[in-house]
Amino acid sequence: MIDPDLTEFIAGLPKAELHVHHVGAASPQIVAELAARHEGSTPVPADPSQLASFFVFRDFAHFIEVYVAVMDLIRDPEDLWALIHGVGRDLAGQRVRYAELTITPYLHLEKGFAPAQFCEVIEDARRRVEADFGTTLRWCFDIPGEFGVAAAEPTLSLALDQRPDGLVSFGLGGPEAGVPRAQFAPHFAAARAAGLHSVPHAGETTGAETVWEAIRELGAERIGHGVHSVEDPALLEHLAEHGITLEVCPTSNIRTGAIPSLAAHPLPELVKAGVPVTINSDDPPMFGTTLNQEYAVAAELLGLDRDGVADLARSAVRASFMSVEGKSALLAEIDAYVTQP
Repeated sequence: MIDPDLTEFIAGLPKAELHVHHVGAASPQIVAELAARHEGSTPVPADPSQLASFFVFRDFAHFIEVYVAVMDLIRDPEDLWALIHGVGRDLAGQRVRYAELTITPYLHLEKGFAPAQFCEVIEDARRRVEADFGTTLRWCFDIPGEFGVAAAEPTLSLALDQRPDGLVSFGLGGPEAGVPRAQFAPHFAAARAAGLHSVPHAGETTGAETVWEAIRELGAERIGHGVHSVEDPALLEHLAEHGITLEVCPTSNIRTGAIPSLAAHPLPELVKAGVPVTINSDDPPMFGTTLNQEYAVAAELLGLDRDGVADLARSAVRASFMSVEGKSALLAEIDAYVTQP
């Protein structure tokens, strides 16, 4: 069991969150309210007490099925705005000062959102989150890989044509098996040419070769998950040498079956190999966790004290796509928190 004093320290620690999905971060209260608005046309329960069992996943494919069901609750601008504002409130409650929120625009466009309308709503919600709670949100627009190039084209078009102020990166999510990364190479090349950072998922439910593909074909600067990189010593060396950060989400890996148990989690091996890592929550309410709990899990896996946990928070700031000034300010806030009496 983690020391209660360390738990308290984590709760007050200023943080950055780099791998969290906007739908997956919706609290049971938000999901239940949306389900009640659309009752009769969704399998998602409107009773928050029933959501825990609804969020028990048989495997990764079932997780995607449940995720899409929750995604289907976002049917109009009011739904989308309320979701993002609520997620921002919950992040702020954990002392998250900055978050890069992954959004899958294609699924919203398929529901009838016009590109300009979609971006207007998320930008308004982003600005309100910062005004109301002091948390800065930025966007990663990701391609749902299961839909292939048909989803990549409108995702890229939205990113480049609308280019909302909060957009910093371009990603790839969804199932990895049977979804070759190379098919998305032209889209990532165009996004990178336009100044967006490359942050695809890879090596979550498949092996190290998928991570290599993400690096070679998509120019990955950070990797979503990447935990199976541990299978390839040459890959670990490459990640360490080139400073390619893995966005590690320990509880998520267990809940989706990507890793069999926390005891078997490769986080300690990744750190020992010198691979830069950050700690993240992925889809926290769906996995029964929070970012604070993920820091506690990482502290236990790595045997960290307060200074070690603070270093994890600093790593997330350094790996983020914040401005130089923003990084300096948040690093200074972390330092001040650590040294306070």
